[in-house]
Amino acid sequence: MRITFLGTGSAIPTGERSQTGLLLTDGDRRLLVDCGSGVLHSLARTDVGYEGVSSLLLTHHHLDHVSDLMPLMKARWLAGEEHLEIVGPEGTKSLVDGLLDVHEYMQDRLDLTVREVGPHGFEVAGFAVEGYETRHSMYCLAYRFGVSESDAEDRGTESRGVFTFSGDSEAFEGLASFAEGSAILAHDCSFPDDVDVSGHPTPAELGETLAGHEIGRVYLTHLYPHTEGRHEEMLESIAERYDGDVRIADDGLSVTIS
Repeated sequence: MRITFLGTGSAIPTGERSQTGLLLTDGDRRLLVDCGSGVLHSLARTDVGYEGVSSLLLTHHHLDHVSDLMPLMKARWLAGEEHLEIVGPEGTKSLVDGLLDVHEYMQDRLDLTVREVGPHGFEVAGFAVEGYETRHSMYCLAYRFGVSESDAEDRGTESRGVFTFSGDSEAFEGLASFAEGSAILAHDCSFPDDVDVSGHPTPAELGETLAGHEIGRVYLTHLYPHTEGRHEEMLESIAERYDGDVRIADDGLSVTIS
């Protein structure tokens, strides 16, 4: 499985980081996770492109995670693509219906499938996914990704590397346990320690929560401008509490796990 960080920024633009978006690929399986502002351009710079992704999975419905949804739909239509599947938590259908009410000319341009999921197992774009409710200001799901059991059998392997994405969330024990054993965890770490914030973790809070958990590597993402110039400080704060491999994610970074 290959994870490409299309956007590692936040709701406050910096010109350096797009808002939240990830591209997951595994063979011919391709999945876009979240689609904030700038993600469509980042996706266009990949070998897959927006023409090559027919499934979008949303963690939640804040603007910095969904604002490129309609531009994605229009780009696929204009490129001659016919299908798009949109999967997300409760309220996703209402979100899409509302956007199409505003942009009426986009109605019926694509063979559109909208599916709502929750804190349970499901499959999308050939990936076996498990959802987990996070602690955020809006209902949000974290996701744990693998491949389907049937595909694992076809490949003659019992297990593959696991990737977990926190979505937007405070750090808490339940989410750390949900990520246990992952080869890669991409976790929200929006602000440095001296910012008083709820719905997102600081490095100290994240380090304390991850302590004692076995995770291959952690990437910090959803970075607000407040973190610029302070990345080393943030990593040191986490290292005082958690001895695992922690790094800062950047737009365009690709990581392969197997």
